[in-house]
Amino acid sequence: MEALALRGPTAAPVAGRFGRHGGRFVPEPLIPACEEVEAAFAEAWADPGFRGDLAWLLSRYAGRPTPLTPAVRLSAELGVTVLLKREDLAHTGSHKINNVLGQALLARRMGKRRLIAETGAGMHGVATATAGALLGLPVTVFMGERDVERQAHNVFRMRLLGAQVVPVRSGSRTLKDATSEAMRHWVSATEDAYYCVGSVIGPHPYPWLVRELQAVIGQEARHQCAEQLSAGTPDQVVACVGGGSNAAGTFAGFVDTPARLVGVEAAGGAGAALGEVGVLHGFQSLFLQDEQGQIREARSVAAGLDYPGVGPEHAHLRDLGRAEYVTATDEEALAAAVRLARAEGIVPAIESAHALAWVVRAAGTTDLPTGSSVLVTLSGRGDKDIATLTTYLGDEEAR
Repeated sequence: MEALALRGPTAAPVAGRFGRHGGRFVPEPLIPACEEVEAAFAEAWADPGFRGDLAWLLSRYAGRPTPLTPAVRLSAELGVTVLLKREDLAHTGSHKINNVLGQALLARRMGKRRLIAETGAGMHGVATATAGALLGLPVTVFMGERDVERQAHNVFRMRLLGAQVVPVRSGSRTLKDATSEAMRHWVSATEDAYYCVGSVIGPHPYPWLVRELQAVIGQEARHQCAEQLSAGTPDQVVACVGGGSNAAGTFAGFVDTPARLVGVEAAGGAGAALGEVGVLHGFQSLFLQDEQGQIREARSVAAGLDYPGVGPEHAHLRDLGRAEYVTATDEEALAAAVRLARAEGIVPAIESAHALAWVVRAAGTTDLPTGSSVLVTLSGRGDKDIATLTTYLGDEEAR
């Protein structure tokens, strides 16, 4: 299949709002910086030259389109048709490269001289380091100290690519704290630095901007499903959700179809499923909170899902009833990763395995009836999680 032309631009949400969610809640010094990014992206996204440059990089550098792989043996085991959107096969090993290439091109267009990023599982950090090396932009990545320890493979990759990795030792030492530290750094560096946000979170325009750049996932998948399924569209579209960029990109291709949209969160980080309205990192959405309204720490075996909230568009889709948000436990996700590896020869990121875990659990029930079809986005590959999977398999054998 040839690479698809990127879809036409979608208008920015009014005042950066998705229903009651979104907006821009930032310190005064960051308001002009956010406005600068918004104006620059709106102009670039309407420019055929910019979009052509991005399409060329996505095709010739990132390896798009990614395949839609029928999971033949797993489908037979579960009694449903499972199709896997293979973002794990994109350059750097995840969907993050789609977003980062667009933002890095935008940073260069804006005359910024370096990139700032936050990362949890490390895949956004690797993608940003990759784009920085490609375009000659120095990169600083903020990463929670706990994630630095459990994602050593990706930390090495970032440093190999020339990025500076800054361990964040405050709070829970995970993605939430890395994001806070990156935003604090940006306040003092707006003149020369571009903050390359990794998910559909943050102040406007980032949730809209990142979704637009990730919509290529859903656009491709919809075209591929039309070729592979007699019904044209799958009955269910499923993706894991932390901040939610791979799910937002996937859902964008199917939101106007009859397909049921299901976002699967970590049981210990279920902002959409269990959160309440609050404000964090410059936007209003659904967050895990205690009785006093303080943000609660998220916990997950998947470093990319231990975020205490969800992007504002996901919160809005939940409010509308257009998308449903469910949870999977650490144990279910690890078991699903092993099951896919042994059934299909594909080792998914533990983040993606949460989406698979729900499919395994729901297959044959009213949630996913026998004979139905389901598209699952594999947001990344499991190389980074080998240490965790090694421990899990050892514990499993011990039992």
